[in-house]
Amino acid sequence: MNVSVVVPVKNEEGNVLELHREIAVAMRSTGCSFEIIFVDDGSTDATFSLLKQCAAEDACCRVLKLRRNYGQTVAMKAGIDAAVGAVIVTLDGDRQNDPADIPEMLRKLDEGYDVVLGVRTVRQDALLHRRLPSIIANRMFSIVSGVKCSDLGCALKVIRAGFLTDIELYGEMHRYLAVLLQHAGARCAEVRTNHRPRVSGRTKYGLDRTMRVLLDLLVVKYRLQWFNSPMRLFGSFGAASLLLSFAAAFGTVFMKLRGTDMTGNPLLLLTVMAAFAALQLFSLGILGEVCARVYFHASRRTGYVVAEQLNSSDEDSGSLPMRRAG
Repeated sequence: MNVSVVVPVKNEEGNVLELHREIAVAMRSTGCSFEIIFVDDGSTDATFSLLKQCAAEDACCRVLKLRRNYGQTVAMKAGIDAAVGAVIVTLDGDRQNDPADIPEMLRKLDEGYDVVLGVRTVRQDALLHRRLPSIIANRMFSIVSGVKCSDLGCALKVIRAGFLTDIELYGEMHRYLAVLLQHAGARCAEVRTNHRPRVSGRTKYGLDRTMRVLLDLLVVKYRLQWFNSPMRLFGSFGAASLLLSFAAAFGTVFMKLRGTDMTGNPLLLLTVMAAFAALQLFSLGILGEVCARVYFHASRRTGYVVAEQLNSSDEDSGSLPMRRAG
């Protein structure tokens, strides 16, 4: 198979040379033809100079330098877009992912899976600002999405390239790549991988990133469940607001008929506010439906992917043999 190894890096001058060597050794042991794509995400140290050295010495090494720092997700997407392999391998540039695990993951892929996910068995990170936020994010994700994934944060993944064609990556979406791929119909497996302590450079992760990850979780939930039909989401909340408005209105009329002083009665205010909320939610649902239809029409997306065809032809349907009725 042809394999493309995609590695986003930023300010990793102490890691890139040894990481390149480790990846090359691991990939040569597989017997596969391969390329290594380093994506320099706006480094301000000597990372790019060292990557140029790697590219000059190894024809299998390609380097992309982004104009500025866009973030790991965009850098990974740039590498995936540039890759030509039938299989894409992704890993971090800090050398905490062990390239020696790649051959085993490729063998697992040969068992009929479309995606093989790395699971870090023994985390070599600080508990407070790395491991604890990761545990919280994994638990939150399982609750919100209903999809079980042992280690969302592990960047080491092996993916058949065809499944990445329609996957849109932005924000912190690379963390949810496994889920987006499963939603696209990919068969996934997990492999326990070695996680090494960082020996050079500084981590780019912290507690501030946890909030962004959790916000992107809401986006993923929306994309998976309501993207094709936004009215189901907004319409449900709109219907609940409308029922609340009717209930408050009934209570208001009932109290008025019994002679209760309506001055400052909160039920009257609730009736009006809930009615307006229902109107806004229904309007958002309609706008969401229009935007979804425009998106599918403009991007020529069908909302489905055909995995296999039998008795099909690449030619015009008019040239297909037709059985005469009767």
